Amino acid sequence: MIFKNLDGRAERGAADRNENTRTRTGYAVPGGRVQWAIGTGRRLGMGAVAALIAAVSLFSAAAPLSAQPATAVKAAAAAPVAAPAGKAARTVLFMGDSLSAGYGLAASQGWVSLTAERIAKTQPGWRVVNASISGETTAGGASRIAGELQRNRPAVVVIELGANDGLRGLQLAQSRANLQRMIQAAQAAKAQVLLIGMRMPPNLGKEYTDGFERNYRELSQQYRTQLLPFLLEPIALDRNAFQADNLHPIASAQPKLRDHVWSKLGPMLK
Repeated sequence: MIFKNLDGRAERGAADRNENTRTRTGYAVPGGRVQWAIGTGRRLGMGAVAALIAAVSLFSAAAPLSAQPATAVKAAAAAPVAAPAGKAARTVLFMGDSLSAGYGLAASQGWVSLTAERIAKTQPGWRVVNASISGETTAGGASRIAGELQRNRPAVVVIELGANDGLRGLQLAQSRANLQRMIQAAQAAKAQVLLIGMRMPPNLGKEYTDGFERNYRELSQQYRTQLLPFLLEPIALDRNAFQADNLHPIASAQPKLRDHVWSKLGPMLK
């Protein structure tokens, strides 16, 4: 079995060379198919979420698993949107992977940037810091969160991580422990937490996929966080909502993700 993270930039040349030799299969829907993933390395085709669609299958690419150079992405994504002068801003900190870092989009087009624009208009006492990195895992997030908390002192922390763990087949206990560390650190810093979940395809087996989804739900219940079970739910069935890599949402799909997240995040900014 060959795995890939969500981002894919480091392997694009290999992916293009193998475009005609691999089979792509994913969310089976009338009028088209779509699969999604996040990061760098080898690709596991994302099938239908069991709760949404029954038919799935697997595809692979030939590029090796590798690390995504994240410096430029982080530098652009982490720039905060400031509150009006003269007001002490409260901060919303986003810790995510390429889905939150806006892979393949202009800096202003991603759903986090669109959320920052909404916050600037409707909640002027707040600012946004997007510390998401393409290719990020829960281990990476857990290793970075203390520094981000110290630098930004957020009142709200949004955690959108785990998909790259699942695509690599990381043990569920490890992913859970990493997410737990992030939640505990945020709450110890007196921040509210919004945990954004992902889902894995049935290809990985019912025990793994059920456990993967359950991690988010149980951690949210245990630590009394807000929970958005599946970030891509509004667009998961629409092939046209994804970029040419079939992995990352296009610019016109980002407002749907913003609105989906806002249903949980908005009430937290009162």
